[in-house]
Amino acid sequence: MKALAPAQRQFLKGLAHTRQPVVMIGNQGLTAAVLKEVDHALAAHELVKIKAASNEAEMRRSWLEEICAATGAAPVQQIGKVLVIYRAAAKPVIVLPG
Repeated sequence: MKALAPAQRQFLKGLAHTRQPVVMIGNQGLTAAVLKEVDHALAAHELVKIKAASNEAEMRRSWLEEICAATGAAPVQQIGKVLVIYRAAAKPVIVLPG
């Protein structure tokens, strides 16, 4: 899991604000299929919003950590049931400050 500088995290939060979730974690929880979709979404978009169906905050925090560990992404933020992660592409489209 990569660490982002505070300025980079703030920049990515601003970009994520207008985006819609592209992956949903349903009642089955975090499955291999969901992780595969997250990986594909990161390859296509770099910055991804994920909607989690769980009402348990600790479960969502755990999923965020697992997703980042499995995909090599960095956590940007978690607001309620929405998780935001970032992973730079081979040819980055998003240029981070600093």
